[in-house]
Amino acid sequence: MAIAKGISKQVAIKKESAYGTLAGATGGRLLRRVTSSFNLTKDTYQSDEIRTDYQMADFRHGVRSADGSVSGELSPGSYSDLVAAALARSFSAGITVTSLAFATTATTIVRATGSFLTDGFKIGDVIRITAATGANANNLNVNLLITNVVALTITFVVLNAGTFTASPTVTAATLVVQGKKTFVPTTGHTSDSFTVEEWYSDIAQSEVFTGCKVNTVGVSIPATGMATMDFGFMGKDLTQTGTTQYFTTPTALGTSGVCAGVNGVVVFNGTAVALITDASININRNIANATVLGSNSIAESFDGRCLVDGSMSLYFSDAVARNAFKDETEVSLIFTLTTSNSATAEFVSITIPRAKINSATKADAEQGITMSCDFQALLAVSGGTGTANEQTTIMIQDSLAA
Repeated sequence: MAIAKGISKQVAIKKESAYGTLAGATGGRLLRRVTSSFNLTKDTYQSDEIRTDYQMADFRHGVRSADGSVSGELSPGSYSDLVAAALARSFSAGITVTSLAFATTATTIVRATGSFLTDGFKIGDVIRITAATGANANNLNVNLLITNVVALTITFVVLNAGTFTASPTVTAATLVVQGKKTFVPTTGHTSDSFTVEEWYSDIAQSEVFTGCKVNTVGVSIPATGMATMDFGFMGKDLTQTGTTQYFTTPTALGTSGVCAGVNGVVVFNGTAVALITDASININRNIANATVLGSNSIAESFDGRCLVDGSMSLYFSDAVARNAFKDETEVSLIFTLTTSNSATAEFVSITIPRAKINSATKADAEQGITMSCDFQALLAVSGGTGTANEQTTIMIQDSLAA
């Protein structure tokens, strides 16, 4: 008797045209994973009848639903549709601005006229100078993370410790925000659901789940090892099973590199730091399922608020983080992870414009003392067009987002 093996299983996904409506069999794509599990669940009801025989006379199955999880290693482009669903906004292309004139230092781009804010550059954007006259050659096509932006000046960190040389007169320059970005918007929210198939090729069994919404996202960034993403789904039903694969010729698994904590940068309140030993970020959509009379599966899946929190551990070297907790001072956080040491490495960048630190707990040790800090992300007080931030709780930029 054949027994299903994980190495033979494929997980494929496709966005639905309407909640709970089986997506078409073409156009699905395979999901990269470390683990995944989608299952049919049912409420159960037992009779509470009081009986002289001391026994239960009936037990029933109730409302059907589905739940699922996908855990994978963080890689650009691999999960952009799931991230967009969690943040209720599709990814959109970064801006490109041409014909710029400016001067550069090792950490700034300074123009005499115009406005970087009006152009649309934001704190947390990863940009590149893709063309320019008068710029040092090693300044072209290098990933630069914006840590601050005002009308005439962009302040940046060169990712992966690349080389950037001062150039006093640069003309005909093009600045490009790399890849695509999404964030929780203030209006126009999307409500994406997916059809998911788990195909067990070694035993010829297909399970197809519909109405699957991303309810939770967890990002884990260790100091050593691969960064990971964990997605929790709430679904409507196990819609069909069979002995043939439902999604025909789904798009193959992606091949982008995996992000690790050793590549990239962490920015705390506008300053790049090398003290954080690990971090985690959690997104919770607070989805609630609706049940109605006459239906044995959930009728609707209601979206809730998008709440973002997290934690980080850092070496205790100064009073900055501790005082932010003690004084209830708001901070900003940027976590940018790349797939290699290359100046043009693919990346995923997570920006939290406004957060409060809710704890500062030190762990005694013979050697380096660490402090654990939980944080709660909040809606930026201001943002949008002409400002340095998007008006959002969290912004995510993915260099390979579809």
